[in-house]
Amino acid sequence: MTSVQQYRPGGPKPRRNLIVHPIYMRSDIVPGAIFPDYELSDHTAKRCKLSELQGQHPMVLVLSRGAFCPKDRRQAEGLLQLHRETEVGYCRLVTISTDNITETNEYRSGVGAHWPFLSDAGRIVQKDLDIAEYTDPLHNPMIPHTIVLEPGLVVYKIYSGYWFFGRPTLEELRQDLRAVTRKCRPDWDITAPELKAAWQQGRRDLFYPYGKSYAQTLGEQD
Repeated sequence: MTSVQQYRPGGPKPRRNLIVHPIYMRSDIVPGAIFPDYELSDHTAKRCKLSELQGQHPMVLVLSRGAFCPKDRRQAEGLLQLHRETEVGYCRLVTISTDNITETNEYRSGVGAHWPFLSDAGRIVQKDLDIAEYTDPLHNPMIPHTIVLEPGLVVYKIYSGYWFFGRPTLEELRQDLRAVTRKCRPDWDITAPELKAAWQQGRRDLFYPYGKSYAQTLGEQD
């Protein structure tokens, strides 16, 4: 029989026959938990809540060291392609770093990104999630993480990126977004007979954009 156990990397090894979920940050931030709805300033100094940026969509949240880190710049450059796919796949992408607003804007422009970059120069997220990178007291950044979120800021998966290859590949993120989209979109398989019947009955709430007009969804885009 299999059960679930959490563990911290570097701690005691888990017993056999367990599905293991490592803990890389505050112990209650695990798959299935609600991620905090932080409100921060974006690259234009506009205040934004994560829930507002997410809307009703799956979202990839990148917690970044900032523009000074070549690993983080390379990850952001790699995400350029994924962002183009999230735009047509009705998903969202957001980056948070400990850079100030000027540095955040330069970071975003420097990698050619078009998704929201949020500034956490006050280390609110870093402190709240207990992810200070204590090995770098000079910059005092966050330990990099990539978090895949279901609608409602529900945590689906957490990747720790202190080492670059701990971060998800684009293909891993595609697979995660596929799983989350399948889970949250009632019209994932429109060949299902019950969905065909619902369409004929005029039940448009089961089909994207789920009771909204397409004009309304344009206002929700990044």
